[in-house]
Parts: sequence; C-alpha cells; structure tokens
Amino acid sequence: MVKISKGKRVRMKSKLSIRDGDLLEETIVEYFQGAGTMLPGLEKVLDGLSAGDKRDGVVKARDAFGSSQHQPKRDIPRAEFPEDVSLDKGTEFAATAENGQNVILQIESVDDEFVHVRYLHPLHQKDIAYEIEVLKVTDPTPPPLPIEAIAAEDE
Repeated sequence: MVKISKGKRVRMKSKLSIRDGDLLEETIVEYFQGAGTMLPGLEKVLDGLSAGDKRDGVVKARDAFGSSQHQPKRDIPRAEFPEDVSLDKGTEFAATAENGQNVILQIESVDDEFVHVRYLHPLHQKDIAYEIEVLKVTDPTPPPLPIEAIAAEDE
C-alpha cells in the first residue's frame, strides 16, 4: 500500500474549521505532498498515512500557516495609510492583496516615505481543527516501460 510522502498525489476528504469556531471548508481535495499547497502542519499529520486512514485533531496556528518571519514583505507608500492611524510596529490591518486575496498587513517599520509590512494569512493567529480521511495515494510518475517496449524503440 502506498504511503503519503513527498511527491505523492493525495486525495482526501477534509473538514477544516477554526478551533471552537466557524467551519472553513468541508470538501474532497487532491494535492501533491510537499508542493506547498497544503497547510504545512496538516502535511506533517498526513505524512506516512495510507488510503483508508483517518485522523482528527488541531493544528496550532504557527504550524498551520508557518512562521510569520517566512511570509512576504512589501513597502507601501506612507500616503496609502490614513494620517490618523497608529503605525506602530506589530499593528495589523486587514487588506486585499494584488491577487484579490484577503491578507493581514503587519507593520514591521515606518519611515518618512514607506510603511514596511509583512503579508500574513487572515487566520494566522487561529488554531485549525481538522477531520481527514485519506481516499487515495498514488505515485504521479509514470511506471517504467517494459523491457520489450524499450527494445522495440531501439530497433
């Protein structure tokens, strides 16, 4: 039986919610383990599981979305912020990124021209409860050609 490891294609049922809060999604999802599209903390839970395995639990916020120190930074012109707001280090603002995604802007520093911010996931401070069932684990690489096919190609 194929186990989940880096590069494997995984299909699973998942139910994700904010711990003691709102349902985020309940769906069937397919992804490649280690490709960066799944919550890092949930990938760790899934590693080594096989089709039919079920798990539930909570991924701590720092494990769900990664360290804030590894999130992208941006310099935004000071004029784009209202003059009457506090721009202290650590202050957070809800915003929409260029790609239309909701983000949190966390202030790193401020100078006369720019507010230096870090983009954070809107749920970066929330623990995520999960219920998952692995439906299928496959190796996405094609199997090797049979020896006969290789010999035929050489002729």
